Order: sequence, then structure tokens, then C-alpha cells
Amino acid sequence: MTDWVHSLPAVVAILLVALEVVIYVAALGIVPRNRKPSTGMAWLILVLAVPLFGLIAFLFFGSTRVERGRHEKQRRVNAEIHAKTAEIASLTESTPRLAYVSSVVALNRNLGALPGVAGNDAIFFEDYRESIAAMAAEVDAAERFVHVQFYITAWDEVTEPFFDALVRATERGVKVRLLFDHLGSRGIPVYKDLLKRLEETQIEWHPMMPIMLLKGRWRRPDLRNHRKILVVDGRVGFAGSQNLIEPGYNKPKNHKLGREWVELTTRVAGPAVAELNAVFLTDWYSETDEILEDTLGEWADPSSATGDVTVQVVPSGPGFTTENNLRMFTTLLYSAQHRVSITSPYFVPDESLLYAVTTAAHRGVEIELFVSEAADQFMVHHAQSSYYEALLAAGVRIHLYPAPYVLHSKHFTIDDDVAVIGSSNMDLRSFALNYEVSLMMLGGDVVARMRAVEDHYRALCRELTREEWAERSFGATYVDTVMRLTSALQ
Repeated sequence: MTDWVHSLPAVVAILLVALEVVIYVAALGIVPRNRKPSTGMAWLILVLAVPLFGLIAFLFFGSTRVERGRHEKQRRVNAEIHAKTAEIASLTESTPRLAYVSSVVALNRNLGALPGVAGNDAIFFEDYRESIAAMAAEVDAAERFVHVQFYITAWDEVTEPFFDALVRATERGVKVRLLFDHLGSRGIPVYKDLLKRLEETQIEWHPMMPIMLLKGRWRRPDLRNHRKILVVDGRVGFAGSQNLIEPGYNKPKNHKLGREWVELTTRVAGPAVAELNAVFLTDWYSETDEILEDTLGEWADPSSATGDVTVQVVPSGPGFTTENNLRMFTTLLYSAQHRVSITSPYFVPDESLLYAVTTAAHRGVEIELFVSEAADQFMVHHAQSSYYEALLAAGVRIHLYPAPYVLHSKHFTIDDDVAVIGSSNMDLRSFALNYEVSLMMLGGDVVARMRAVEDHYRALCRELTREEWAERSFGATYVDTVMRLTSALQ
């Protein structure tokens, strides 16, 4: 008995070593499977360095897959959209003056189902409160339905006019439906007040991507529906970077610092509104199992044409396995010939996007990147900073938007031809973990009007130089490098 007790520590040690070996061997064959090399390597480093912790982290955060039902619903919706829009593609996906755009439109359609449609009008709102006022005005004109979908939703002093308009709409018989991300909105201090006030209205609302353990709804907890969409009667739609919340996000620390989010939203009228509505309807179907075909409307109805802008709506996210937004971004960057302007609050590219940007710069394309001088997220900010050296070395001009403001807009322009705006950042999270929606636009003066927004940013920003960046301390560079590694744990 005594000998057995004395040998117990040795037995435990042997078992622990054997467990580590099993974890190592299993990780080599399981972790990298169907992953990008950088992502697989980052997970392997974590698992091999800290086996037990790494294994637990991988089990909770290592999969980007959502419930099988969501994939099946997305597949059904895509098939239905292809069927309903089969005749549209041949009419609107050909742009002889911009041959490369035709291939990008075909790419987007093959991956995201929605075609490019002509005859739209697009207006940009750079002012935060003006955007909310414009949305409220459209809701007040609603006659049939209002579809609202925002990643973060709060009923506060800035958004109250919009919610008041929603309530008035329900009182005159308009069907109002609201979606908001469960965890994204739950982190806002006024979340409980939002739920209480919604319960007192006739608005039909549902949280997106909820985690409900008791109901068996479990998945990787950091998957998000990051889309921002408003559709009114199928005649007008809004999309962009702005959440439905006051610009300081209802947080005392932000108010004390004077920190506000700077956004860009677009109002679209014309056939493309049906595409924005289709994205909303897909998410509504995913959360409620309810199919709302009566609100879809006629695709590319000639009578809905209002302008000279061609628009293609590009949905992306865990429901798609093809990273639709990343493929569109890189294809457009490789097609650029003269000038690219990128605005992204969180610029944490994968290898393909980094190569697309730097290759374009080496080809002689003038590239500028607008980012915040002081970001709101420590880890993301340092991961983003780790790429500045390579960007500056390639000749990319980096413009820093002044603190304490957070430049949260998400858009870019290619030459004088194409403008893209939406909810998608240029980071690994937006490519793989978030449901996003982007709008690719061309024609009319849409690019010139987005250039005006970029000109305004440039007038406010200061440019980061290679000399300034080279003077950073070793400690700051070290933190950047570590955060860059963690950003790859997708």
C-alpha cells in the first residue's frame, strides 16, 4: 500500500505527459483542417504552448460554424433569389466601360446570390444625427412595413425620434419588425430599458444570434450579426456603419473623454432596396422561422428606377463559407489602376488582403488608408498597428483621424469607378465571424460624392510617416506583435 502511495505522483506525472502528447498529436491533425495557414498556426502555437488552456479555448472559439439550420436556411434563400432574379442578371451585369466590374459582379452573384441592378439613387449621410433624422422621416412616410436591423440597438435621447416614428407607424397599421444582435446590444448600459420599452409597443422584435443554454441554442459565443439595415415599404433603404445608438454609446467613460463615433450611412432608392430587404428577410427567417414573401416586392421593377447608379448588395458571414466580402475587396484592389482610398476602423488584414493592398501600391497605384489615431479596442488597435510598417514601406499613406473621435465608417473607392460601403471592416472578424452586408456602387457621381467624404477626412487627419513609426519603443512593437497573433485565432 505504501509503495503504491509513493508511486502515485510518478503515475500522475506520466499520465499528464501522455495527455499532453495526445493533445499535441491530435492538434496537428485537427486544428489546421480547412483553415488558413496563419489561423491554423496561431491555434497550434496556443495549443502547443499551453495544452489544456489551448484545448479549452479551441473547443469554445475554434469553430466559425453556426447551427446547421442557419446554413440550410441560407441555402434555401439563395436558391430562391437565383430563381426570382434569373432574368435580371443578363440585363444588368454587363458594364462595357468597366470590364473588370462585370467579373466582380459575377463573383458577388455566384457567392451571395444577389445581382447588380441599375436605376438607383444613393445619398450619403456623414452627420450622425442627420442620418437618424432622415431614417425617422422615412419611417413617418411608411404605409406598409418597416424593417429595422442593427447590430447595436439602444433607445436613448438621440435615437428616441426614430423609435417614436416606429411607434407612430404601428399605430397607423404599419407592420414594424426589429432585429438586433443579442450580445452586441446586451453590453450597452440601457439594454434592459430598451427591452422594457419595446414590450410596451406593437413593434415585433427579436434578438439575433441569441445564446440560450436552457433552450439548446449554443455556438461559438463571439459570432455576431453585425449588419445595419433599414427598409421602408421596399421603396427606400439605409445601410452603412452606424449603429442605432447615441454617438458615445451610452458609456460615461466615452462622454467624459468626449469620444464619439464618426459614421457614414447611405440612403438608397430604386431596385437595390429589394436586395437589402432580402438580406433582412433572410435574417428574420433565421431567427423566427417565418417567411415574409409578401414584403419582398418585385425584383428590379422598372417603375422603381430613380437614378443612374448601379448597386449590388453583398451579404457575407458564417452562413457563407466563401468569405464573400474578402473576395470582393481583394478582386477590386487587384483591378485598381490609379487610386484607392480605404476607410476602416479595424484594419487587420489576412495575407490575401495585405498582399492585394501592398501589391497595388508597388504597381504604382496611389493608396491611402484612413484609421483612428486612438482606437476604442486595445487588442484590435495594436493588431492593426502591427501592419503599419509593411503598409508604409509599400508606399501606402496612412491618415490618422484625430482623437478622441473614433472613425467607425467602413467604405472605400477604386479609381473613379467603384464605391463600396457597408458594415464590414477590413479585418479577420468581419471576414469570418460576423454577418455583414456591403453595397458595391458605380455610375453617376456616386464615387465623386464619396471622394468628398474622404477629402473631409483628409482635411481633419494628420499623416503618419515612416520616420515617426520607426521611433516607436520596443515595448509598443512587442505588444503589437502579440496582438497580431491573437487576431489570427479565428
